[in-house]
Amino acid sequence: MTLPTDLDNDAGALRAAMVKGLAAAGAGRPVNPAWLVAAGNVPRHVFVPGFYLPADEPDGQGLTVWEPVTSKLDYGRWLAASYSDTTLITQFDGEETDWERPAVRHGGAPTSSSTLPSLVLRMWSDADVSEGHTILEVGTGTGYSTALACERLGSSHVTSVEVDPVRLRGAADALYGCGYTPSLARADGVYGYWPEAWFDRIVAACSFRSVPLALLRQTRPGGKVLLPLSGWLYGNARVLLTVAGDGTAEGALLPGTISFMPARTHTAPAYGNPADWAAGLHGAPRSARHAPDRITAGTEDAFHLRFLAQSAVPDAQMVTTDGVVHLIDSVSGSAATLTHDGGDWSVREGGPVKLWSRIERFVDAFDAAGRPGPQTYTLRVDGDGQRLLHPGLPQLRLPVG
Repeated sequence: MTLPTDLDNDAGALRAAMVKGLAAAGAGRPVNPAWLVAAGNVPRHVFVPGFYLPADEPDGQGLTVWEPVTSKLDYGRWLAASYSDTTLITQFDGEETDWERPAVRHGGAPTSSSTLPSLVLRMWSDADVSEGHTILEVGTGTGYSTALACERLGSSHVTSVEVDPVRLRGAADALYGCGYTPSLARADGVYGYWPEAWFDRIVAACSFRSVPLALLRQTRPGGKVLLPLSGWLYGNARVLLTVAGDGTAEGALLPGTISFMPARTHTAPAYGNPADWAAGLHGAPRSARHAPDRITAGTEDAFHLRFLAQSAVPDAQMVTTDGVVHLIDSVSGSAATLTHDGGDWSVREGGPVKLWSRIERFVDAFDAAGRPGPQTYTLRVDGDGQRLLHPGLPQLRLPVG
């Protein structure tokens, strides 16, 4: 794609088209119009001077080929992508790219990105933010979502924290260059940011295994905390909690499957070679009552059930190698494998926690309750811990820490 090189005019036209598309796409779940106005004024391209896009085909080893994109490499592609409703990967494996001389990457784990604009607007809108609110954003990233908050509320009402110092420096340069002056700090979002507390709203742009209690303690009574929740099975959900005067909090899971990169202190530990875990399993296999695709299929129902099942086995991780599904719990030393035998699946389990059996028991209860959707669950945080509650199902506890 070739575009003229009048950056301000080019960007303005693409930005207006993006906002128009976002408004039309959000007709089913309307975004607060004030956030669309903000998106029409914030130049996203300033916050993404370099990023990666996936090539059309993987490499010979099946790895995704990530192509660097900058204005120097391909002005048209860079600017068009900057104003597309796409997540733009800006960092892999915690390593910084020299954007003056970027190289093609093969595989790797994304560790920072500019989240797709529709999701950023959805998050701010779902958090029920209004003029006059003070907010804490957890995960500054590129600074684009921070800029939207500044545009809507004014910089003096916005605090944003980021654990990665290089990410924060780049975001600060972009924000200040656009005239936005929020409070920025390098900090682990698990602990919030006490110097600016109390906040009316806290919104996280990274996911947590459980609700960081510091965030609740830094929220005014009656204030709200919007958090993505995830875990080591990579089941995802979002919750909007209202904080009470006694420090407890309660809220419903929000509909829709949305995933965020995990907070770095909540990432899963290494588990080694799955074959080594499988070799330690002894005893005869049994037939599985539920196939693994109940939680691995690419459907909304499977994504939702995966999040719930994850709460039943919070320390388990899952990987598939040569058609065999491995569940590995490196905390308890437990493991399970699921192998496809013709039309059925067979299970072998070992260790103190029977991982697939525990998942199957929950799936049985879930089916018996009529497969209730996300918004029917309540997350309560109080002196008894963090519990997912549903009237027709056994309670599930989120992991501590």
